Parts: sequence; structure tokens; C-alpha cells
Amino acid sequence: MVGIAGLFSGCAATSVMSFAYEQAHPNECVSAGCAARAILVYAVDKATEGDPTPCYKLNSVERALNARCGEYQPGSLLTKDVTASGLPKCPLILATRDPQLWPMLPELLSKGATPEACDQPPLIALAQASPCPDFAAASSKSLDSLRRLAVADARTIHHDVVRMLSCPAARNVGLNTVLDAWLAQGLLPSRGLTFSPLSAVHPDYLASDFARSLEAQGHTARAGLGAYDGQLPSGFDVALHDGNRAALDWWLDRVPSLVNSVPPRQANQLPWIPLARVLTPTYLAKPEQQAKLVAYLMSRGADPWKSLPHDPGHTVMSYAKQMNSPSLSMLESPQVAASPSAARVNAAAAGAGGAAAIAAP
Repeated sequence: MVGIAGLFSGCAATSVMSFAYEQAHPNECVSAGCAARAILVYAVDKATEGDPTPCYKLNSVERALNARCGEYQPGSLLTKDVTASGLPKCPLILATRDPQLWPMLPELLSKGATPEACDQPPLIALAQASPCPDFAAASSKSLDSLRRLAVADARTIHHDVVRMLSCPAARNVGLNTVLDAWLAQGLLPSRGLTFSPLSAVHPDYLASDFARSLEAQGHTARAGLGAYDGQLPSGFDVALHDGNRAALDWWLDRVPSLVNSVPPRQANQLPWIPLARVLTPTYLAKPEQQAKLVAYLMSRGADPWKSLPHDPGHTVMSYAKQMNSPSLSMLESPQVAASPSAARVNAAAAGAGGAAAIAAP
């Protein structure tokens, strides 16, 4: 502030005061105190020129969304700012995709914000930013607002939102009931969607009444393979990545061929081989599960001599040799390759140096 104070001496003070009066609204600012404030504001603005816009110049919605302007205070939003925020991004998207801003949602919605006005449904933005947020930390009013966003905009019926609403954190607070409502209202038909609800649901939810109802209404695992509209991985991919044996059994019981070839997520991609993906060191959520999953896949008929789709001159086996994979001995074991399913698992585990018996995670 010393540098700012220096502006107010001698001729500089007169010049600054004149300019400040010119910049201020003379019809609204006639007192000495108001003039002094105008001078100070002008001086601070000049000293901080090039810095982010000062909070006092932001409208109520901009301030509430800006962490540097302090914590959001309920009741601080002006309706005119909610309906015309001037922000390049829809305020509902900004407040929905950041759990720390969820307390704003009830006031935004009550003062005129609508998800239909956003270029993207806010819940899709949240799901793609955080596939399973900590919903337990949200207030009941915030949860009600999230539920309202789910039912107010038909565009919200989307692969990534179904994944999020069926994840454990959503189920713990009852948000999964939105999916039941969509199904009951006929909003999840077996034909016409840009994704498969069975592939979209969280792998843990395949044993639910909701998933069984989807199958009863004509949805199939096979129809859930291939290209879809969404950014989150397919249900089978997530089950494999997480080492979810129960979910893998669900998929392979219905589509056995998945054990050796999985259709690509997008039409311009190649299929992929589960065994090769499990052998990739960075793929599994818990790398220590690799031996168990290799044994499991081989027990379901995975072929270590299958050619790699992106490099037909190489096989899963040569890929494992190239990486000097710790699971190489399991792939090379003729006993594992020839034994029936149950015995094959035990033999593969033994070939991995006494790995523990496979159990569902």
C-alpha cells in the first residue's frame, strides 16, 4: 500500500482525484467519502492490473463459484445473475461437477437455473469428472438437487450417468432409485438407446433386481458390446480392471467368446484381448491380482497363443515373453492349457509359485 499512497501526493493527487471523479458516476457519488473510495479503487486496480478480476467486480454467481472470493453464502445469489451469469460455462455444470460447490445447487435451481439451458447435462459432466463421487458428504438438499437434475433433462439418460448412479456411493444414499424410475417409465428401452444399460451399470450392480429387470425387458449382454456413446469404460472392462470375479462370471456366462476377444469401445478402434490386457503391468487396479486373473481367464478358455489384433505377427505369449512377465510360467504350462476348468485354476495358481486359491474380490 506504500506505493499506492505515493499516488496521493502533490500534483499526482490532483491528477488521480480528477481521473477518479471522471471514472466514477458523478450522479451516484457526490460525498467526499465516496470520492475517496473511488480514488482507492482506481489506485488498487492500477496496481493489480493484469491480475485476475477483483472479486468486487464479479457478479454474485461468479463470486460464489470462485474459491478465491470466499465460501459460498446461501442466499447470496441474485436471480438476474443466475439466469444471465455471463460465464462461458453453464453455472449448473460448474456447480454440479465439483462436489465442494454442491451447496449452491438448491439456490441455483430455485432462482431459475435449468439443466436444459446447458450445452451438456450437468450430471454427465459430474460422472465424467468423478465416476463415483462421495455422495455421503452431500447434504439432503444437495442430494435432492442432484436427483432433480437427473429427472429434469432427458439427455441425462446416458451411459456415464447410469454408471455413476449405480456405483456403491450412489446406492448408499439412494440415488440408484432414479434408475428404477427410468426403467418403470419406459425410458430405458431395449432398442433405440445410444448405449447398453447392462454395460453401463457398475459391475457390482449386475446382481441387482434392476439388472435382472433389464434382462427381463429384453436387454442382453451381447447387445451391450461394441460402440456406445460415453467416455467411461465398458462394464466388462471395468470388471476386468477391478478383478471383479462375480461380474466377470456374469459376462462370460452370457458371452463366452469375450474371454478371447472384446469388441472395441468405439467403431474406429480394434478389439482387445483380456489376457493381454491383464498382463500389462499398469492395467489392473490391484497389480497383485495378476496371477489370479491370468489363472481365472485361462480356466474360462483364454488362449495364450492368440494373435494380438494390433500386431498379428505376435501372440499373447510372445507379448508376455517380451515383458518377461511374472505370469509367463502359467501361460507356458501344458497342464494349465489342457486341464478342465476347475483343475486348470488350481494348476495355474500352483505354477505361479503357490499363489493363493482364486476368490472373488
